[in-house]
Amino acid sequence: MRTFAIGDIHGGLKALLQVLNQLEITEKDTLIFMGDYVDGWSESAQVIDFLMQLSQKINCIFIKGNHDVWCEDWLKNGTVNASWYLHGGKETMDSYEGFSRNERIQHLQFFEKMPLYYIDNQNRLFIHAGFTSLYGVQRELHEGIFNTDRSLWEMILAMDKNLEKTSPFFPKRLQLYHEIFIGHTPTTNYNEPLPMNFFNLWNIDTGAAFKGKITAINVDTKAIFQSENLPFLYPNEKGRNK
Repeated sequence: MRTFAIGDIHGGLKALLQVLNQLEITEKDTLIFMGDYVDGWSESAQVIDFLMQLSQKINCIFIKGNHDVWCEDWLKNGTVNASWYLHGGKETMDSYEGFSRNERIQHLQFFEKMPLYYIDNQNRLFIHAGFTSLYGVQRELHEGIFNTDRSLWEMILAMDKNLEKTSPFFPKRLQLYHEIFIGHTPTTNYNEPLPMNFFNLWNIDTGAAFKGKITAINVDTKAIFQSENLPFLYPNEKGRNK
């Protein structure tokens, strides 16, 4: 029984298939998707279709990302958030051409069922962006933080990497969970094509929305699996590189 966490996808179905083929998944495995399935490349609706079918065969957990919230609002109310439109929303809307009303309703229901975080039986937290409460995600006052917060990631980047976990200065948020897995902020922002790990936190968004790859990580062994760079797979598109 293996568990893999899979980083931000952003409409890159071709890259997702590359990663999954490397994993050689069986029915005993669990896939935890870190959110942001849509917005960027041209196959957002197709990604959702594929994930819905995959979940019928494999145990999957789909964390909700901020781009998924925007797409859900559009499918539900026709709301076109201005920021969403400029950051991949237009490409997502285009990808739904040819999808029937019933298919769109099924996709909406898929988004609505997504949890904002997941904690496994080894006290590992999987969340799209972060959290702020010193008491953990279950005591967070504003759930919107879960798919937008960058303070957790920025805090760990600024920390003294030699700080001992027993130090009174070690952040309480990091002490709450055995490990924390996030996406949301591309590691390529720091010229790093691989997941970044500091202390017990792993960031596995490796820039698929832009010029990077989709990444999967075995959460036990930390083996890493990656697609090719997304612009190579979609040579006639810009993704979010506008």
